Amino acid sequence: MKSSIVKKYVMALSGLFLMLFLFQHFCINATSLFSSDLFNNISHFMGTNPLVQFAIQPILIIGVVVHFIMGFVLELDNKNARKIGYAMNNGAANSTWASRNMIWSGLVILAFIALHFVDFWFPEINTKFIQGDWSGAIEGVEGYRYFTELQHKFANPLRVGAYIVAFALLIMHLLHGFSSAFQSLGANNKYTRAIKGFGKVYAIGVPVGFIVIALFHYFNH
Repeated sequence: MKSSIVKKYVMALSGLFLMLFLFQHFCINATSLFSSDLFNNISHFMGTNPLVQFAIQPILIIGVVVHFIMGFVLELDNKNARKIGYAMNNGAANSTWASRNMIWSGLVILAFIALHFVDFWFPEINTKFIQGDWSGAIEGVEGYRYFTELQHKFANPLRVGAYIVAFALLIMHLLHGFSSAFQSLGANNKYTRAIKGFGKVYAIGVPVGFIVIALFHYFNH
C-alpha cells in the first residue's frame, strides 16, 4: 500500500512539474506570433543561460523519463490488481475515455516528444556542444536563427499534422491528468471545484495554443 502511494505521489508531482514546463514553453513560443525579435531574444537567453542548460534542462529530462516510466508501472500494477476477470465490463459507465486510455495517449505524446527532440533539441545540442557554436546566428539570416528555424520546421504539412494530432491527444491526457494529480496529492477540499475548472482551461487552452502556433507558421512561412 505504501509503495503504491509513493508511486502515485511521484507520478502526480512529475506530471505537475511537466505541466509547469509546458506552460512556460507555450508562453515563449507564443511570442513568435507577434514578435520575431522577442522570440529570438528569449530563445537565445534560454539556450545559452548556464542555469537552464546545465541544471533545469537535465531535471526536465529526468522528469519526463520518471513520469512515463511511472505511468507504465502504475498501469501494470492496475492490471495485476484485477485478479478476477469480468464477463462484461462497461468502462464508459463509470469512467471517461481519457482516464481509460491514458496509457495510449501517453504513448502518442511520448512519440511526439521524440519527434520534437529530433526537430529541435538534437540539432541544438549538436550546434552548441559538438560544433561549439553558441552565437545563435545562422548564415544568411540577420539576427538570431531561432525564428527562422521555427518557421522552417512548420513548413512541412505532415509535421504540422503530427503536431496537431499529438496536441489533440494531449488535451485528453491533461483533462484527466490534471485533476488526477491533485487528487493523488490529497487536494480534495473546498478548492476542488476551482482546481478542476482551472485544469479544464489549462488542458484545453495550452494544447490549442500550440496548435494555433503551428498553423500560424505553416500559413505564414
